[in-house]
Order: sequence, then C-alpha cells, then structure tokens
Amino acid sequence: MSTPNSSTPQTTSETVPETVPERPHLQPSAQPSLFGDASVDHAVAGFGAGTVATLVMHPLDLVKVRFQLADANAPKHRLGRGVYDALADAVRADGWRGLYRGLIPNLVGGASSWGLYFLFYNMIKQQMQGGDPTYRTTGGQHLLAAAEASAITAMLTNPIWVAKTRIFATPSHDPHAYSGLLNTLGRIYKTEGWRGLYRGSLLALVGVSNGSIQFATYEDLKRRRIDAKHRRFVKAGRKWSIEDEKLSNTEYILASGASKFVAIALTYPYQVVRARIQNGPPGLTIPDVVKQTWRGERLPGFYKGLATNALRILPGTCTTFVVYENLVWLFRKVAARRDRREASREVLA
Repeated sequence: MSTPNSSTPQTTSETVPETVPERPHLQPSAQPSLFGDASVDHAVAGFGAGTVATLVMHPLDLVKVRFQLADANAPKHRLGRGVYDALADAVRADGWRGLYRGLIPNLVGGASSWGLYFLFYNMIKQQMQGGDPTYRTTGGQHLLAAAEASAITAMLTNPIWVAKTRIFATPSHDPHAYSGLLNTLGRIYKTEGWRGLYRGSLLALVGVSNGSIQFATYEDLKRRRIDAKHRRFVKAGRKWSIEDEKLSNTEYILASGASKFVAIALTYPYQVVRARIQNGPPGLTIPDVVKQTWRGERLPGFYKGLATNALRILPGTCTTFVVYENLVWLFRKVAARRDRREASREVLA
C-alpha cells in the first residue's frame, strides 16, 4: 500500500526516510544556565543587546522623535528636509554632543526594556511548558507570551520613555529644556504627579501589539529556518545536536528585520500619537490628538517619521537580535563547559 510520501527521491547510498523526525529541542528550563536560571541568562543577554543597539542608533532615535513631535506648521529650517539635514540641525544647535542628547534615559530605557522583556518572555514560556522540557510552544503561545511580557515591561519603563521624549523635544540651549534622567523625572513628578510619569501608558499598552507581532513572527521564521536545517541534516545522514539550532548572523538579521518590518508597518501610528501626548499639555487625550492630527495633516500625519523610524529601527532591531542570540549561545556554551567540569570532578571524587 503506497504512502503519501512514496515519491520521495533516493540518495546514492540509501533511501531518505519518508517522514523526517521532529528535531529535538529544549525549552528554557532545560537549557544549561550560566546565571542559575535560563530566563536570567536571556535577561542579561537582552540587557547587553539593548545597550549596544541604543549606543549605535541613538542619533537616529533623536531625529525620529523630533519628526514625530512636529506638526504641519513646524518650521522647516528646524527639522531639515530629511534625516541628514535633521542630524545637521542637531549638531548646529548643540554641537556634536547634540547627537547624543538624552542618551542616558534612552540607554536606561532601551537596555532595561530588552532585559525585562526577555526575562518575562522566557519565564512565561516556562510556565506554558508546564514542567515538560520537550514541550514545543505554539505560534499562538508565542504571541500570548510576547503580549504579556510587553505589557509588563511597558508599564515598568513608561516613566523613562516620558522623560526621554521631553529631553529629545528641545535643544539644550532652550531655557525650558529638560536635562538629566533623574532631574527630568523629578520635574515631571513635581509639576504633574504620577499621572505625568504615566502619560501615554495606555498607548504603550496598545504598542504591545507591535512587540507581540514582531516576536511571534520572529519565532516562527526562526523555527521554520531551524526545521529546514534539521531536514537537511537528516537527509544528509548527519547527527543533529541542540547546538545545531544556532543560525548564522545573516539568518538572524533577515528574520529579525522581516519580523520588525511587519510589526512597524501595522502599528506605527500609535507611536506618533503617544509622542504627542507625552510632550503635549496636561489633559490632552488620545481622541484629541487623533482629531487634531487628522484635521491638520490627514493620514500622512500618523506616519510622520516612519522613514526615519524604519531607518533607525530595522538596523537597531537586527543589531539587538544578533547580539542577543550570540550572547545567549555564549552563556549556554560556558554553562555547558562548567557543568561538564563539575560532573568530571564528581566522577573523580
């Protein structure tokens, strides 16, 4: 009796199995851990990746926020006609240091956001696997875990992003300019209270969809690539190990870039609205901003700074994920070597 795969081609030496066995895999709780828990390893890797990406991409982030805050009547000479002109404007206003104005809040926010996000994401995945290290989480579970991790992280870090937006909004020579993370947080709290520190938090929660779409897409693309690699190994008669799940940097770049492009294309308008609320007068609401933006600028107003954001966020995302994945695998290898040494000493003892 024939099978659905009976037409599978043969190699010169042996018949390829009709059904390729599912690749072995380990969930975070079963992985060797350098810091005592795989979720903490992922958090440290995320913190390091966020730091590197923020340092590299900060000037473009500064320009993106200023574009977002500009309304239809903003003076063209202040923002320039494009990214290069806007960067030049920042240099003319504050010198070369102007390109890194607001670095500290951006660095604290970027590094802590990625570290917390990967910590919560992997903790939630561990809960989903329910103690079974071989349980393979589904795409829907990735989406849910990413949404929950994004929501928690967004609420914990929102005050930092409010401070960053205020600092980015004005050049340092402005007499009313905000400066310094702690100084800005204190000034906002003194004049606006806790509500001021959590301005835009509702939109930050809306932005959870961005991270959820991005990470669910990334996990799916990565899993498909690893499964394809596993099938090649099986057909070639090569032995598969967990270490073979590591992809090349190029593959991580393509997967992270594609997933982020999908996410920002679907969710960008909320970022413009959030930036304008965070920098607007007290009492400004989401409907107010949406009406004002639509009335004055129509649909293009909700996509102001998109090109700059894509230019900044895609390289930044690719940098983040490449650094993150390489740190995770480095921690895993170091932990595995340490565990082997400890096992050998126990045998000798």
